[in-house]
Amino acid sequence: MPTPLPVPEGASWILQITITSAQAAKAQWNAQLDALRPIAGYDEATQTWSAHIGALNLAGLGVLQTLFDTARTYGTEVRLAPVPVPEWWRGPVFTSDSEIAALLRAEADEGRPLGHLPLA
Repeated sequence: MPTPLPVPEGASWILQITITSAQAAKAQWNAQLDALRPIAGYDEATQTWSAHIGALNLAGLGVLQTLFDTARTYGTEVRLAPVPVPEWWRGPVFTSDSEIAALLRAEADEGRPLGHLPLA
């Protein structure tokens, strides 16, 4: 599981999204996988799904909406972490001077992974 990284000044980065499927009856399991397949890749070694976004444009928001809908419907776990741009990435990137970078740097609950709501 990736550890959330601080967004470094002057750097480009993307959001790495890690998804853990929820156990479910066969019909619900298949529906869950059908929702994840178009937006995420599966890693058999870690038994997790992953996706990446580099912009909060229509495509990026669509990925997030699908993930949040899947989490709400099936109980999948979704984690977000800002990561340095991988060499293979050819899409848009966030920059340290963007509004979302400022949001990530404003740690509401130190130690709480990005994407996790506080318990209280």
